[in-house]
Amino acid sequence: MRVLIVKMSSLGDVIHTLPAVTDAARAVPGIQFDWVVEEAFAEIPAWHPAVNRTLPIAFRRLRKRPLRNFTGPEWRNFRQQLRSRHYDLVIDAQGLLKSAFVSRLAQTPIAGFDKHSAREGLAATAYHHKYSVPVQMHAVERTRRLFASVLGYSIDSERGDYGVRANLARTREKRCRGLMFFHGTARAEKLWPVAHWAELLTLADAAGYPVWLPWGSEEEKVRAAQIVAAAGTGRVLPRLDLRGLASMLLEVDGAVAVDTGLGHLAAALDVPTVSLYGPTDTALIGAYGQHQVHIQSPVGPEDTDDPLAMMTAISATDVWSKLTAVLPQEKSA
Repeated sequence: MRVLIVKMSSLGDVIHTLPAVTDAARAVPGIQFDWVVEEAFAEIPAWHPAVNRTLPIAFRRLRKRPLRNFTGPEWRNFRQQLRSRHYDLVIDAQGLLKSAFVSRLAQTPIAGFDKHSAREGLAATAYHHKYSVPVQMHAVERTRRLFASVLGYSIDSERGDYGVRANLARTREKRCRGLMFFHGTARAEKLWPVAHWAELLTLADAAGYPVWLPWGSEEEKVRAAQIVAAAGTGRVLPRLDLRGLASMLLEVDGAVAVDTGLGHLAAALDVPTVSLYGPTDTALIGAYGQHQVHIQSPVGPEDTDDPLAMMTAISATDVWSKLTAVLPQEKSA
């Protein structure tokens, strides 16, 4: 059976779909998946052994000039690739109008959330098979439930398995000890103050843990440099792609993250991680996996008019206490 998955973005959403692929591969012998994904995240699905082919799409970039780009050669080439194979089924795991639009291009039956379950209910009008999945459920479990309903199997109560760590770690050995701090995120109200990061870095350094700070934009590069300067220790990494970041994560003892897709990457690789949340509902999209700790701000939106106050209220000492509780007992040599 050959199935096309449409789950294009964001990074966290793409990662959240992996456990459903693992479930399906175990339940349906011989099933193969192709996956339509935004070009920036195209590495991720290819890490899963049940994914045969990834089809990168530049939807975010192309829609900036839709009249020109959706009639141009890049879009025509994407459609040709999509239609070059026969699929028994398309699963739109995103439930948005844009994902429904792309799903229709495959010209095969489409399965997805019903109008009450999809993030954009109108998307369900494009589907041939529609399934009700509770909205008040973690994103990983929602997708697992959708795949199980579509493909006709049951899922047990065990935590979902991303299915990628063994594949990535096959030829690697842990060579260093240390921590990664994922300090960047798209929304200002999800940022943790530089002073807090610097205090946490100082605590890590005093305990003998080197710390690495990655970045993905010039703004994040500046923030990383500010944290290192304020703490007087730590290292700003060169810019890395997702494979490079995954390789680093496979070598360190743990991580600390704000609400960012890279925190979900750490969870997918079973890296002990403390994730910090202000306005985010951790029950729905908190980092999912083993050795994952969520710290929800003690200040709620009803307590303050300052959007930054929620994250500021999380203390570095609390983060360090939670982190040391999940780190390996023996530091890596």
